[in-house]
Amino acid sequence: MTIRRGREADLPQVLALIQELAEYEKAPHEVTNTLADMQRDGFGPEPIFSFFVAEDAACVIIGIALYYTAYSTWKGRMLFLEDLVVTEAQRGTGLGRKLFDAVVAEARRTGAHRLKWQVLEWNEPAIGFYRKLGANLDPEWHNGNLSSEQLQAYPCDPVVEAVVKADSHS
Repeated sequence: MTIRRGREADLPQVLALIQELAEYEKAPHEVTNTLADMQRDGFGPEPIFSFFVAEDAACVIIGIALYYTAYSTWKGRMLFLEDLVVTEAQRGTGLGRKLFDAVVAEARRTGAHRLKWQVLEWNEPAIGFYRKLGANLDPEWHNGNLSSEQLQAYPCDPVVEAVVKADSHS
């Protein structure tokens, strides 16, 4: 097994693992991301995510850790681990730990002051994994989000939206 930085050629296998995770979380219909989106967002002119992969001896990707840089107003630079996925057949082999270690090493390399992630409250195997690593699982914070539909329907102040659009062309 090898841990390495992800490459554009890995994206079809990465997207398949993301779909496997969505099926595990009983939400396969929620995955709307496409290969083209991932190519643009990970390898286009302004990449917004990076990832590590774990591959077996046959160069089949059996795990991923996808992360991006975020910013805390209190702490500064941080990394956000969006997904840590190990194919079902490889869970419990230490592969998840190696992928997590890669993200921790990247956080150190980039000078991040914090590493954050989310875990579903019913995902006991993942919760146990993170507790075993000594991580803090904070019950006080709620996660907020707006879906694509909600973003489009949200009533932005037209003056503010015009300023944002104008500033983006500078």
